[in-house]
Amino acid sequence: MKVVLSIAGSDSSAGAGIQADLKTFEAFSVFGCSVITVLTAQNTTGVKSISEVSAKFVKEQLEMVFEDFEVSAIKIGMLFSNEIIDTIREFIKDLNIPIVLDPVFISKAGSMLLSSDAILNMKTLFDYVTILTPNQFEAKELFDYESKNNISIEKIKKLKCATIIKNCIQKDKSIDILYSKEEITKFETKYLVSRNTHGTGCSFSSAIAANLALGKSLKQAINISNEFIYEAIKNAPNLGRGKGPIAHKIGSQKIAHKTCND
Repeated sequence: MKVVLSIAGSDSSAGAGIQADLKTFEAFSVFGCSVITVLTAQNTTGVKSISEVSAKFVKEQLEMVFEDFEVSAIKIGMLFSNEIIDTIREFIKDLNIPIVLDPVFISKAGSMLLSSDAILNMKTLFDYVTILTPNQFEAKELFDYESKNNISIEKIKKLKCATIIKNCIQKDKSIDILYSKEEITKFETKYLVSRNTHGTGCSFSSAIAANLALGKSLKQAINISNEFIYEAIKNAPNLGRGKGPIAHKIGSQKIAHKTCND
């Protein structure tokens, strides 16, 4: 069984962060390990408080996981501080496995989650990862990105890693745009109007990591992950009073059923 590591924050409502990543890994039949960077007191309606894990303890978690497991891929989520970013960079810089970086620093509502100097420091990770998965707000902050801004697009294409800009809505379609040095690729799924979208970004990036660990190409991993998120939203359990969690297990089962019928 392949082992995939999530480095991210903990969500007490279990819809996003480490908890969503582990559910995603399980859905794709890989074994998930975790390194927690920050604790949150939150539910589907919002975050009440955040408690940072020390960079020293983050490093100790990393060392213990790698001492005992052969890790096939890594998903990185919320890093929270400069010290943690520095710790992660030093640890991953010599690794030769797929690494998916979800640069979590602006929420879907547009709220800043990191200081400007920490965002700048996060960019030092880009040389050591396989793919970035920013949302629209994060892409704007990182690259001054707009879909028809050729200057920002060229800036993205010059990166060593690939970048996929998530959830560009066009009429009834949700379009993810993958930028790499070689080409630009669009991935389309039907746009679902739903309040149950808590943790979709986390789950998307961890699904990519799981599928890369399973030997899929980057494009294959993205395609599968898109289908997974679509089905997981469509079959969400409709829990909580705010943005509800998605159905990770059902999402993967629906994909498996489709594959068997194709």
